[in-house]
Order: sequence, then structure tokens, then C-alpha cells
Amino acid sequence: MDNFIVSARKYRPVTFDSVVGQQHITNTLKNAIHNNQLAQAFLFCGPRGVGKTTCARILAKTINCEHISDTVEACGECASCKSFQQGASFSIHELDAASNNSVDDIRNLIEQVRIPPQSGKYKIYIIDEVHMLSQAAFNAFLKTLEEPPSYAIFILATTEKHKILPTILSRCQIFDFNRIKVEDMANHLANIAQKEGVTYEADALHVIAQKADGGLRDALSMFDQLVSFSNRNLTYQAVIDNLNILDYDYYFRLMQAIAAEDAAEALLIFDNILNKGFDGGHFIAGLSNHLRNLLVTKEPKTLKLLDVSENVKKKYFEQSANLSTGLLLSALNIANQCEISYKSSRNQRLQVELALLKMCHIATAIKLGVKGISTAQVDVKKKLPEPVAVKSTSAVLAAPETKSVTSMGVPKPVASPSQTSLPKSNNSDKPTTFAEPKRAYTSGKGWGNVKASLAVPSLTSVFEEKEVEVAEENELIQGSEFREVTFNAFINKWNALAEKFKKENRITLYTIMTANEPRLKGNIIEIDVENMVQSDQLREGKIDILNYLRVELQNFALDLVSHQVEQAVVRKAYTSQEKYQAMVEKNPALEVLRKTFNLGLS
Repeated sequence: MDNFIVSARKYRPVTFDSVVGQQHITNTLKNAIHNNQLAQAFLFCGPRGVGKTTCARILAKTINCEHISDTVEACGECASCKSFQQGASFSIHELDAASNNSVDDIRNLIEQVRIPPQSGKYKIYIIDEVHMLSQAAFNAFLKTLEEPPSYAIFILATTEKHKILPTILSRCQIFDFNRIKVEDMANHLANIAQKEGVTYEADALHVIAQKADGGLRDALSMFDQLVSFSNRNLTYQAVIDNLNILDYDYYFRLMQAIAAEDAAEALLIFDNILNKGFDGGHFIAGLSNHLRNLLVTKEPKTLKLLDVSENVKKKYFEQSANLSTGLLLSALNIANQCEISYKSSRNQRLQVELALLKMCHIATAIKLGVKGISTAQVDVKKKLPEPVAVKSTSAVLAAPETKSVTSMGVPKPVASPSQTSLPKSNNSDKPTTFAEPKRAYTSGKGWGNVKASLAVPSLTSVFEEKEVEVAEENELIQGSEFREVTFNAFINKWNALAEKFKKENRITLYTIMTANEPRLKGNIIEIDVENMVQSDQLREGKIDILNYLRVELQNFALDLVSHQVEQAVVRKAYTSQEKYQAMVEKNPALEVLRKTFNLGLS
């Protein structure tokens, strides 16, 4: 039996063009080799399994290749390339800093650097996991890294760039490796499967690529494991069974139950998932991602954010077309809140079940909001005295009585023209309140309840009354926007506001407002400031000033503008002669005294 070689080693790239998903780095390195502009030190950083060490080896082999091709690739046939491939090259050295991280190891490396290469143009040192070096080892390495011999090149690789000293980083050309895209990884796995004669489903490879989280080495390890598990027949079902992944089908069925308001089916699906050994937190996180994908599918511009296979993408298209954006957003908000409170909850299963029940009642709430209520009902609500607090829309969505009570067939009263118009409130700041409905006598049934929608306000009623309040506020603003303001009334309010700032210990604003008298030009208030500091302080307090003056003067068009006063620059006296001249200007008798006694300046 031949020794088995894992795919991560067997299909390791040997040329720049065969590197997966790092074209921005391979193109840069090829151009540097072609133009003979190689740096003395490179730092390759990024997540695990994305090709850092692979690119370092390809770069080292290509630099010393004796017959570089026109595409700037190593020939693989010369003596240097063959010795490297056999692991017998004397010009390319690899050092694992995780196990050789002491000062002595670095000093041995520095001693080797002094010896020129026996073959090839350069002597190349690849130091993997360089962040594992000790502080003393880094310090010993600094001088050699800054001024190496002309034939020495260092290639450092790390997954944790933040642990490397800034003095090391400043001496290297830094290349950041990206996580490999799901599509690129799936295509690479498909090529390997074809070479190995493995039958596969595209959905199965996509799931492996997603599970790998951007690391190709992890994807290849899972690929080898699943090929053995499925006996070289890589199916979607085999992948989700072996990797313990929640199937897309669960979430598609769950969303159908939520859209149909079938709470029982939703709870049974969740129970089935728990019985298969999945965690509730993992389930709710997957549901949030599923809702996100459905929202992404709604807009053609965001389709590129959907990292799934074509078959699964079609299912997302079909389901998103049947679900409204409002339902998806509300369900996503509920799922997000459930995910936040899941870990701190003692009854975690109940948290998820409660979230599913809320989602199943979203459709009913949206229908009630679209249907709305008549203006006569709004009029009745306005006149009812006892308040019923409406805390949030979620309280309306979660009310269990809403669906059953609203189904009662109660005849709507005919609204007269006077009832149709909404009464305006004199105070727009008062919160909207609703009273418990009065009881009406009906034949054969005694006192019956008025339609339950009067007791529990629907979404539309809240929005309609909010529009009335906004309209009233706009009328108030428009009526007083261009009201004329006299200067005397303005200056009185201005001084009163300045005193208010003084009592509130806002001395800077008080000083600015009282130092210079403001000017009123129409609706523009102009005030002079002496410097940029005062200008900045006035800009910060502008909102408070205008809010006070606009309300007090009933003119919402007022605005405040500051002007910086240019002050004459007075040159100070520095020399003895200048100081004497300044003193003479203040007291001319000083010059007479000097001449009388024939005095000089020291």
C-alpha cells in the first residue's frame, strides 16, 4: 500500500499562478522579481491556511531559479529548483520560530547569514510563526534585519501581526493575506475532486468551503475526511451529516411555517433540531443568517453578498418573493434580541420558543396595520379619558387576544362629516392615550364589548395620530416662522439668556454674549468674537441660544452668525533701544534727563 499524502500537501501550489485567492500578492511579487526590485525583508501575515508559507517558498524558489520563464515563474528543471524540491538546498533555509525562539537560535542564524551562498544568487531565510520569538531574540535580530548582506533576503510569516515589535515591522515590506472566498475555494475543491476521481455535488463543496471560514488548508482536511466517509461519493447529505451542520431545509420549512402563522409546526421543527443534538444558540444564529440572506435576495445590488451555491440561491429567490420585507425585518429583530439574551437566560429553550411564537404572529400584526381603523374609531379614542399605555409595537404584536377578538363581527358606526375630521390638540407634547371602550347594549346578549381594536390600538392608529401631531406642530412653526422681531424685544431676551448662562456657570458663553452688543438684521443675529476659541465656543452653544430665542420671540427663522474681529498686532519691545523709545513715548521728560546728564544706554 502506497503512503497516503493528504490533499493539503499533495496539491500544494508550486507556482504563483496556482495560488488560490491571493492574486493581489502574487502579482506584486512577480512584478518585483521582474523589475529586480526585491526588498531585503518581507512579512506575510494573515489567517491560518491562506498560503503565507506557500507563497514564501514559491518566492524563494523563483528568486534563485536559473531559468525564470517569461511569466516570472520558476522553471522547476534547473539545479536550484530541483534541490529545493528535494529539500536539499543550501541557499534556502526554513526556521520554525515556534520551537526555535531563543536568543541563541537567532544568533546561530546571524552567524549563517555572514556566509555567502554556495549556489544561486541569494541566500533566503524563511522564518515561520515569527511572532513566537522572544523579546531578546527580536532585539538580537534587529540589526541584521535592517542592514543584511546584499545576498540575504528574509521572509517572515505570522498569523498575529500585532505581537511583532514595531521596529521589526518598519524594516519589512508587509503583505496582508485575505481569507479565501467561498467561490474560489469551492472551484479549487472541484478541480481536486476531478483529479482524484471523486464524484461530488456542488452544494456539498459549497458547504465545505463555508465551514472552512476562509482557510483552504482546513477545507482540504475536511475534504479528505468526507471523501473517506462517503466512499468517494461526496453528497450534500453526507457533508451535513458528518460535519454536524444544520441543513438549509430546516430554515426554509421554518420560514414557511412563520409565514403561514403555524406556531405548532415551528415549535415541532425546533424540537426536531434539538433532538438531533444541535444547540439552541447555534440554531438562532443560523436563523438570523437565513433571514439576512432572504433580505439580501430582495435587492439585485446585494446578490453578490450571498455566498451559497446556485441551487440554494434559487430557493432563496423563491422564498423571498413570497415574504414581505416588513416580516423579514421584524423576524430578524426578534431573532437578534433572542440571540443577545440567550446565554444569560436560565431557560434557554423557552427563549427560542418565545421568539418563534412572536415571529408567527408578525403576519397578523402587519395585516391589522394595513387594514387600519376608521376615522370614527380614532375620534372615539380621542374622547376617551382613561389612558391605556402603549409601550411599543412589539407589545401589540405579542398580544394573544388580537387575532381572536378582531374576528368578531361588530357593525361599524357611520361617521358623520364632523366625526371624520380629527380634533386638533392645543398641546402637541401630550402623549397619545386610549381609554377602555364603553359597553353598548345589544339585544339578546346584554352588554357587549365594542370592537376590540378600540381597546388595543393598531399600528395604523398610532401612525395616524402621530401625523396629526406633526401637522399641528408644522402649522405652529409656519405661522410664527417669519414673525417680525423688534430689537428691544430681542435684546431683552438676549440679556436674559446671558444671565441664565451665568447662573448655569457657562461663563464663556456669558462673556461672549455680553462683551459686544449683537446686531439684528432681519432674521440674522450677528455677534463679534475676538478669536477662534470664542468662535468655537459660540458654535457649540448656538443650538441652545437659538432654541431659546426662537421660542421666546416666536420666530423659527432666526439664525446666529459670528464675525471674528481683526485686532491690530502690537509689536513688543525687545532690545534696550526699543524699550527706551517706548518709555520716552509715555514720558518725554526722560529724553531731557538723558541729554542733561549725558547718559547712554547699556
